[in-house]
Amino acid sequence: MLSNWPTKTRGFLFWFLSIGIALISWRFIPLGVQTSMNFVAHHLEGRALALYAHIAIAPLVLALLPFQFSTRLRLRRPGLHRWMGRTYALGVLVSGVAALSLAANTAAGPVAGLGFGLLAILWIVVTARAVLLALQRRIAEHRVWMIRSAALTFAAVTLRLEMPVLEMTLGIETGYPIVAWSCWVPNLIVAEWLVRRKQALPLPA
Repeated sequence: MLSNWPTKTRGFLFWFLSIGIALISWRFIPLGVQTSMNFVAHHLEGRALALYAHIAIAPLVLALLPFQFSTRLRLRRPGLHRWMGRTYALGVLVSGVAALSLAANTAAGPVAGLGFGLLAILWIVVTARAVLLALQRRIAEHRVWMIRSAALTFAAVTLRLEMPVLEMTLGIETGYPIVAWSCWVPNLIVAEWLVRRKQALPLPA
């Protein structure tokens, strides 16, 4: 029993952080963007559609993430797994395109814009590759690319874990351009290491 604790703990954190951060990200619904997300409120002038598309749909993608790695769901309800996967992929496309517009016009400067823009492009491309492989029934390869997609989706979690520390130590003007890269590059490196160590890493159900 003790030997299973690390795996169970990772599984719990994966689910808890994905769904928890997704729910917190929807705080703009009752509170409004100006009150809850003032650091992106400048996008309301001229890019409101892109802003709402991103902040409304990206949390849905994050909330769906752990379900896509549930072995129990995949085996017991394969049809539901596929439909949730389609919703996940469509959400990545819509939210990713919106994120590109926001990144290109961020008030945080070109370093932050480039970091978030590259994240959006990779998010779309990697997820599209995973979908294509699923359609071709190349399931083992599909799972590998979904691990990469998951690492990029999980950037929403790492950003929210890192940003308070960076803001307290370096200030938001310095910390925000850093987090634009640190929220996803280490995730992708870890995912690639896992993929190369074992070509289809099974995540906890």
